[in-house]
Parts: sequence; structure tokens; C-alpha cells
Amino acid sequence: MTVSPPLPVTLPEKRGLFYGGDWHAAKSGSVQECVSPATGESFGSVAFGQPEDMVAAIEAAHVAFPAWRDTAPLQRAGYLKKIATVMRAHKQELALVDAADSGNPVAAMLKDIDIATGQLDFFAGLVTEMKGDSIPMGPDAVNFTVREPLGVVGRIVAFNHPLMFCAGKMAAPIAAGNTVVIKPAEQAPLSVLRFLELVGDILPPGVLNVVHGGPEAGAVLAGHPLVAKVGLIGSVPTGRAVMRAASDTVKDVMLELGGKNALIACADADIEKTARGIIAGMNFAWCGQSCGSTSRAFLHSDIHDAVLARVLELVADFKPGNPTAMSTTMGALINARQKARVLAYIDTAKAEGARLVCGGKAPEGEGMSNGNFVEPTIFADVTPTMTIAREEIFGPLLAVLRWDEEADVMRQANAVDYGLTCSIWTRDLSRAHRMARQAEAGFVWVNKSAAHFLGAPFGGIKQSGIGREECIGEMIAFTREKNIHIALD
Repeated sequence: MTVSPPLPVTLPEKRGLFYGGDWHAAKSGSVQECVSPATGESFGSVAFGQPEDMVAAIEAAHVAFPAWRDTAPLQRAGYLKKIATVMRAHKQELALVDAADSGNPVAAMLKDIDIATGQLDFFAGLVTEMKGDSIPMGPDAVNFTVREPLGVVGRIVAFNHPLMFCAGKMAAPIAAGNTVVIKPAEQAPLSVLRFLELVGDILPPGVLNVVHGGPEAGAVLAGHPLVAKVGLIGSVPTGRAVMRAASDTVKDVMLELGGKNALIACADADIEKTARGIIAGMNFAWCGQSCGSTSRAFLHSDIHDAVLARVLELVADFKPGNPTAMSTTMGALINARQKARVLAYIDTAKAEGARLVCGGKAPEGEGMSNGNFVEPTIFADVTPTMTIAREEIFGPLLAVLRWDEEADVMRQANAVDYGLTCSIWTRDLSRAHRMARQAEAGFVWVNKSAAHFLGAPFGGIKQSGIGREECIGEMIAFTREKNIHIALD
């Protein structure tokens, strides 16, 4: 494979907090340095919001809400479509900033722009579907329901898809008539700042507000009485903290949290397709930093060796490299702490008796020493009680388990606290339906992995979250139902 050179990155010039339609320095003067996960170079500092900054943004959103609520739905849709158009016009530029700051390959981040603009257009097209019902009351009354926006909505997003989550997750609440305050990924804010430079003046002031900050700012967003609902994409511990903060004002939450997702390959599964599904399901391009990654592969004994051998051939296509080069197939972990965490899990797996069959260390060579790189790592002979089979690692580490009895493998697959995704591979239609029904997960693929489908509800059960996104239900979740009864003379 030809290795292409890194491409030039246009970093944002404005480094402040964005609320009320304008840029602001942090009231305390606090800043945070942005460092490349791949090279260790500094990208300069950005304003780092504190609780008082988050309060100011929430108040700006609250002031803007009545006018935005009363804006005609199709007019709101027009704003979102214009934002999507601007994003497409600057697609490569935005993807390169995202890649440089998050460590994910630019080729993958280009797809993130497509997903985000698709969601903007999707929810723009649904604005007239927030419909109520009429309830028969006889000739003396009219009774009907209407759907109204909630008010100020908070969204806290993760570092693995910084811009996609920011642009895509603002779409549904804004389409529904809410104003939004977003806390972008603390570890990778630069693409969102460049996005705001491009689109910040499209929406009326106060409709979209962005405050980069840490957990203290996030706690204010989750707990503030003027915030009607808060959504999070993040870890289970963060989700618990958001729920606790939200409980003080009895506000609704939408949580898309972690996963320890199973891929189950049956004896009749196609070897080649299953192996490719395992590779796709692990999201190696993102170093496995995806909540939906199928990081536990249960392979039936009849096909175990053949599938594993093919997986080892396919995983060779993923080599860590500079994320701003188009040829790079695998990026860097978000920071040194996450790199150390993944390497510690590898040591634990070895100590507990798992068999290392691929990777297992930080790569060496030119351009590798200053980055948070870890090789694609695969362990075989894993048992369900091992740490790497139970805990979410959020790294490029795949645990391969062997199985023989269907009832046993379903018990093992379900025996974790998570329930986000599950991938089942079989040519038997009856078995596919049966296992999909038994899988304790909110999103199940059969003979597929990794893919999301716009319009199909995505979300988890158990400790993987609350609510469904990427569908009409996401937009409806940012409205409330009101009943109106009119007595007729």
C-alpha cells in the first residue's frame, strides 16, 4: 500500500466559547492546550469554560427559546439544511481538523461529515411529523393533543466522533423547536470550533450555544433548572453522574453509554463474511474507540480456527499512522492515559491466561514514538470470566471465545451489565430470529456489523443507556405532549 503524506490542516482562529450568537473568553480566563494524539505537537490553547460560563450559555439559550419555538417548522428546517450545505462545501477541511485533534484517520472522518449532514437533512425533513391526535368526545367538545418543544436542551458529546456528534445531535432538538447548549468533547474541541466559525451566524443568536469545559461545566448543564432535558454520549460512570445531577430538577435524560458487545458466529456462518464482519465490528480505524464495537467474538468450534485465521490476515490492513494522511487505516488513541489503560488490559489478559495471537504492544518505527498508538490486538482462548471479556476497554483489543451450545453462548453473551449491540452470523433464518430475540441488546445485526441506518432507532438497554436516537423517536423525545379540551356551546 502506498503511504500518502499528511495533508495540511486549517485550525480554527477563534478559540473562545460560543453562546448568544457571539464568541466569549472564559470568565475566569481559563484555557486548555490541545495536543495531537498522533504526534504530541501542540495545536494551541482554547477557552475552557467553568460553571459560570455554562450558566451564561444556558441563560442565552433560554432568552432565545420563545422566538425559536414560534418559528415555523419549515423555516427551522431551512436553517438546518443550510448548515448541512456549508458542511459539505468544507467537508475535507472539517474532516482534517477532526482527524488531527481526535487521532482518527481522515478517511474515516470524511464519512463522519456525511453522517452528520445526513442527520441534519433527515430531521429537517421530519419537522412536520410532530403531530398530535384528536380524541372523540361527542358533539359537545373537541379534544386534541399537540406537541411542543421542551425549551433549553443540553447535549454532552464524546471524543470519538467530535464533529459528527456535535452537528448530528443538535439536529433533532433544534428541528423540534428547542434551543441547544452543547458541551463538546473535552479532549478534542477544535473541529467544533472550526464548524462554528463556518455556521455560527446561520441560526438566530442563542439557538446553538457551545461551551467547551470539564466535568464541572457538564454538571451545571445537567442540573440547571432552566435546562429541560440533557443528552449524553459517554461512559457509564459519566451517565450515572448526569442522571444524579438531572434528578435535582426531575428532568428527562437521553443516555448513549458504553458497551461490551458480542458477535456470535454459528457453525453454518460463512467464513469470509464472518471474518470481515469481525474486523468491521471492532472499528479498528478508530482504535476500537466506539461504544458499539463488537469486542467479544464468540466463534463456534466448527469454524473457530478457520475464522480466526482469516481475521488475522484481514487485520494486517490496519496499521497505525498519521491520521491526516489519506492512506492511514488506523489512528491513535485519544491520549496517553487511554494508551496506558489499553496496554494495562493487555498485560492483564496475558496474566489471566488468554493467548495473544496478534499485536499486543505499542508500534515502533518512524513517527510512532510521540503518538498514542497501540497495535490491533487479538486474544484467543478467552473465557467469559476474564477481565477482557467483561469490561469495556475502548481500545483495539478483541477477545475471541469458543462455543458449542447455543443456550450457553447466549447466557455468556448476555452476562454483562451492558446491552448496546449484538451481531449474529448464521444462514439459518429460524436460528437468526431466535437468537436475535434472546440477545439482551438494543440494536441487533444479523450477518452484519458496525453499520447504522438513518431512521432505524439506535440505543441500548441495561447500563448501555436510555432512549433511542437516529430516528423519528429522537425528535419526538425532545417534545412534550399537551392535551387541549374545548367545550362547545
